Amino acid sequence: MRHRVNHFQLNRFASWRRATALSLVRNLLIRQSIRTTKARALLAKPMVDKLISLAKDNSLAAKRQAFKLLGDHELVSRLFKEAPRFNNRAGGYTRILNFGSRRGDNARMVVFELTEIKKKEPPLKKKKKDTESHDKEEPITTTAETIKETAPKEQKPEAKPAVKEKPPVNKKPNKNFLGGLRSIFKKERDSL
Repeated sequence: MRHRVNHFQLNRFASWRRATALSLVRNLLIRQSIRTTKARALLAKPMVDKLISLAKDNSLAAKRQAFKLLGDHELVSRLFKEAPRFNNRAGGYTRILNFGSRRGDNARMVVFELTEIKKKEPPLKKKKKDTESHDKEEPITTTAETIKETAPKEQKPEAKPAVKEKPPVNKKPNKNFLGGLRSIFKKERDSL
């Protein structure tokens, strides 16, 4: 009997189902928003909420529990660093938004995301050189000393590495394929 055993089986055996759920959890924590099926999202939602609750606790025991699930030190440290954004929430760290149906098998697709998404800062653009500095040019004064300084110095010719030239490739003339066939069938005895 299967009394009170109500979890999403996803048509997988137990270890495969657990691996699928953990993969979804890891990807959600890294990307903060993923697109998946509704059944998979409902399977992973309690695991993500549990991990964020552990991260809000921020103790060594909580880090060990999170590592037991995630199995990645970098991801655990990232989770615990970013957990303070959920401090003003008592629960409901994830949301599932309906997206439509998948074309091939008509599965219900959803967007599975964290409620507090960290905004990525756009990369700083390099400022172009000020055009004002070009407009305000100082008058040029030429003296004998400045001419000597700006005069090109004698440069020794640099030794350039010898470049080996490839010998020319003798290409055979292209034979026309049909022309070759015509010459075969020119004989009267072969023609019909």
